[in-house]
Amino acid sequence: METNEKTTMTCIICPMGCQLEVTKIRKADESVSYSVTGNACPRGEQYAQKELTNPTRTLTCTVAVTGGTRRLVAAKSKIEVPRDLQLECMQVIRRLSVKAPVHTGDVLCEDILNTGADIIACDDVETA
Repeated sequence: METNEKTTMTCIICPMGCQLEVTKIRKADESVSYSVTGNACPRGEQYAQKELTNPTRTLTCTVAVTGGTRRLVAAKSKIEVPRDLQLECMQVIRRLSVKAPVHTGDVLCEDILNTGADIIACDDVETA
């Protein structure tokens, strides 16, 4: 027997902010599929399915700098990381400290928590 569960969400891929209605279809053989309506473009359907099966986010943060003109440098993950690992990633970043000089694009932490994501600098910090 087939069962359906409906969820609504707002697509955040583009400025249109489409209101999506997602129906999770669980079939008798336990397989699951999704039906998405309300999207103005195909990206909305992709977003909804990804958000319900494996949500990821770009991680933004600051990293401590020693010997620089500033104590912190803005940073972000080069690729999105799983949403359920973001707090653990932040615990690693909180203990991280890099030496000045730091330049935009420098890798501050490679492959954080084996996610494949490098943490990169988003600004420059010169040596004091």
